[in-house]
Amino acid sequence: MTTPSSADSDAPSGLPAALGAYVIWGFLPLYLLLVTMVPPFEFVGWRIIWTLPFCLLIVAFRKQFGEVLSAIRKPRMLLALFASATLIAINWFVYIWAIMNNQVYAASLGYYLNPLLNVLLGTMLLGERLSWRQWLAVAIAASGVAVLAAGAITTLWISLSLAFSFGLYGIVRKQVSVGALPGLTIESAILLVPASVIVTFYADNPAPSFGDGWFLSTAIAFSGVVTAVPLLLFAIAARRMNYSTLGFIQYLAPTIVFFLGLTVFGEQLRTPQLVSFILIWMAVAIFVADLWLRSRKAKRAVAQPT
Repeated sequence: MTTPSSADSDAPSGLPAALGAYVIWGFLPLYLLLVTMVPPFEFVGWRIIWTLPFCLLIVAFRKQFGEVLSAIRKPRMLLALFASATLIAINWFVYIWAIMNNQVYAASLGYYLNPLLNVLLGTMLLGERLSWRQWLAVAIAASGVAVLAAGAITTLWISLSLAFSFGLYGIVRKQVSVGALPGLTIESAILLVPASVIVTFYADNPAPSFGDGWFLSTAIAFSGVVTAVPLLLFAIAARRMNYSTLGFIQYLAPTIVFFLGLTVFGEQLRTPQLVSFILIWMAVAIFVADLWLRSRKAKRAVAQPT
């Protein structure tokens, strides 16, 4: 018989999957450089269209069609997925618009704010309780937002839109008992009709994006891969890792985006943005420290003999 410790050591680690997901999300702006000539609204339409077949292929490979069918037969679950599909479409559009319009720092800040906003939304909507460290982190993050509002209000809507749309998306999906990949498959199917209308509208232009050369068409079709693959890796990591470790790794993506803005995109870092980032980084440090301390406390409690 295997002991718990040996069983845990034999279990596959979720760290490579988590790093893979967040590195892909972090370097996503570089991929978007390949499609900058595509209008953001049109690109979101193509992203939805190409995500659906790729998701269906992975669902077939993982034999998850039963979970997909089970979800679409439940009206309340389908309604929740309709809401989550709307939120993720908004998130995709704002993010793509921000990167294509050289607002990389605003996009990065939105995803730094997101975990802190999740904690606050969990308190307001799910009745969860915050520790004093988490309240301190939220207060410092709010100060960072206030600084940005005072000195760089023209980009504040990007950060807040990204943080709130993805935060509310997470809240909605938390209430729906469907896996990440089957859920994304259904969301993509829900958005397929409006996405098709959008790309059909742009197809009437004198120079439609898709079909305008093999390179651009391939880059657009590749959007399905860069959407589904990191989400699948994240789903694998979430099953194999504890929340505190995953909570720390999630800051890898906005950090990569920040340094891409500083180097590749050459965006000027204004003083209000810098002050806001420093305050957000302080809040993130307190938040991660709180997760680590709570994790250690929980492990000690489990280790103590009863």
